[in-house]
Amino acid sequence: MNIDYFAIVFPIAALVCLAMFFRYYVRASRSAGVTLDWIDQTMGKRRFELKFQRYPMDGKRDSAPLAVITALFAALAFLGLGDTKAPQSYYRFTPESGPALIWLDETVELGDIMFYTGLWTGGYTLELSADGVNWDEQLPAEGSKYAMDQPHSHLFKWRLADLNADNQPARYIRITAQSTPIELGELALIDAEGEVVPARSVSFAPALDALFDEQELVPPYPTYLNSMYFDEIYHGRAAFENLRGVHSNENSHPPLGKAIISLGVTLFGMTPFGWRFMGALFGVMMLPVFYILLKNMFGKTVVAACGTLLFGFDFMRFVQTRIATIDTYGVFFILLAYLFMFRYITSNARGEKGALRDSLRPLALCGLSFGVGCASKWIVVYAGAGLAALFALRLIAVRRDFARGGTPGFRAYLVKTLLFAGLVFVVVPAAIYILSYIPNGAASGMTVRTGMLKNPAYYKMIWENQKFMFSYHSKLVAEHSYSSMWLQWIADARPILYFRAYYNNNSLKSAFAAFGNPVVWWGGFMAIAALTALFVRRREEAALYILVGYVSQIAPWLLISRIVFIYHYFPSTLFLILAIAHVMNTLLEREYGRYKAAVYGYTASAGALFVMFYPALTGVPAPEWYFKYFLRWLPGAWPF
Repeated sequence: MNIDYFAIVFPIAALVCLAMFFRYYVRASRSAGVTLDWIDQTMGKRRFELKFQRYPMDGKRDSAPLAVITALFAALAFLGLGDTKAPQSYYRFTPESGPALIWLDETVELGDIMFYTGLWTGGYTLELSADGVNWDEQLPAEGSKYAMDQPHSHLFKWRLADLNADNQPARYIRITAQSTPIELGELALIDAEGEVVPARSVSFAPALDALFDEQELVPPYPTYLNSMYFDEIYHGRAAFENLRGVHSNENSHPPLGKAIISLGVTLFGMTPFGWRFMGALFGVMMLPVFYILLKNMFGKTVVAACGTLLFGFDFMRFVQTRIATIDTYGVFFILLAYLFMFRYITSNARGEKGALRDSLRPLALCGLSFGVGCASKWIVVYAGAGLAALFALRLIAVRRDFARGGTPGFRAYLVKTLLFAGLVFVVVPAAIYILSYIPNGAASGMTVRTGMLKNPAYYKMIWENQKFMFSYHSKLVAEHSYSSMWLQWIADARPILYFRAYYNNNSLKSAFAAFGNPVVWWGGFMAIAALTALFVRRREEAALYILVGYVSQIAPWLLISRIVFIYHYFPSTLFLILAIAHVMNTLLEREYGRYKAAVYGYTASAGALFVMFYPALTGVPAPEWYFKYFLRWLPGAWPF
């Protein structure tokens, strides 16, 4: 059998099982005999009311599954997240510093020179000498500009220098920065036997101590565990620059997400674990928020637990939250905003005493979540369209309630609600957005104490950045081997590979990519289709709530012509899983056939795929044949 096509058996089997599951759901949705439900279904479309029942959390029934699920995925999130130690001291080359000269006790045959890059881009001329008089300049390999290259795509990484020959004899080493300022974190001289030359055998000027003071941190080889990868080079680096008070070149996104990343760096240092910590934490915090939303919507602990497990087992949530990029924070605050919007919709709005105040509390929290999210990444603006639609539908429903009950005062209620909404969805988010630029202002020499927030230059800086971001994202013309379009996202057809390396003579592979759990994504889109039919047929409110969220997140990408990637589908996955939970809830309410087995089996299948694909989600080395036989479901499209 052709090894490249063996794995096709798995997606075919998954699609067959999903088709059987949804056929079961369709059968369960039909009412048997002449019942009240059958009469309701055959009477045609009912009037749309946008009325929900909010089910409360049950402390006794919900605390155990919520705690277990959160603890499970917290352990998985932080396991193998990255090294907790990395070089923390840097030698800064300046126009005045001159070359870095290093000499050894005796001539050594150098096999490699490993170096850890720091801030600023550029490169270094590397020269070797046996006598300190005659120097042999090392030539860069093809694709590099310098023998010791430090481009923006390789900051805070362990790198190997380009040497002219294997096992090159050298006693003197001269490193000259080709642009300044530029920082180098650590330098490791590796002999022909693959051993690091002991620091006691290396001499240098005292100013160069930062290059050799953390030799115990030199790894056997560069890997994702000890270095930055993908867009961490922008967002993780920007977080460090904020802490250093350095002007960041990463200004294609709002600042708050990068400020959140910097909290992890403050706690754990500029290490892989430090710059990834906050993303992993927010990825874990998504789970209890999602559980609460599911329980509020459907009232069943089983649905809340199984739906949250599906979210936990989704590959995109797991991989994307373990990398130091800002998408995680946008998705977290989208989820939080929709939770509070649901609680607003389900609050009592009639003329009872205190009802208005009670309804405005979740609306305020929704607006706050929206504002913090927008200051993290602009994808939250798309969620704002969905939230606005639900808010408008809620006001229409409240107006009908006032009219039906003959209760006066709707006009006053409407005015107060609209004014409050303007405050929490416009004024508060604008204030959060403006304040999020304080680190940028500080890097430009302004301080809050000396009037940064009153300085016109501060607001000009913010405005110029908005113009740049809009121009950048609307006019970006680029090509990327892992780019994709929205149809490919729905089909889970084009993962984006973040890391790949081979070991043991290419018999072991370490790789991971961002894509979706097929059971979750394929089944989720089937559930979206089922809910669309349900809403058209019966005007079902919960179906509309989910559909509004899904459409508001994916619709803008249908119109965008710039290069995009599958991780842009991340916010939409929230509503895919809500749709699956709706299907599960229907099965449990109908108690059709082996309904519990169907719900538990679906959840277990997602968990089984998570275990199966674990090496492709974490970079844990696995045999090359395992990737080919079991994980490459779509040959030519799935890259690992």
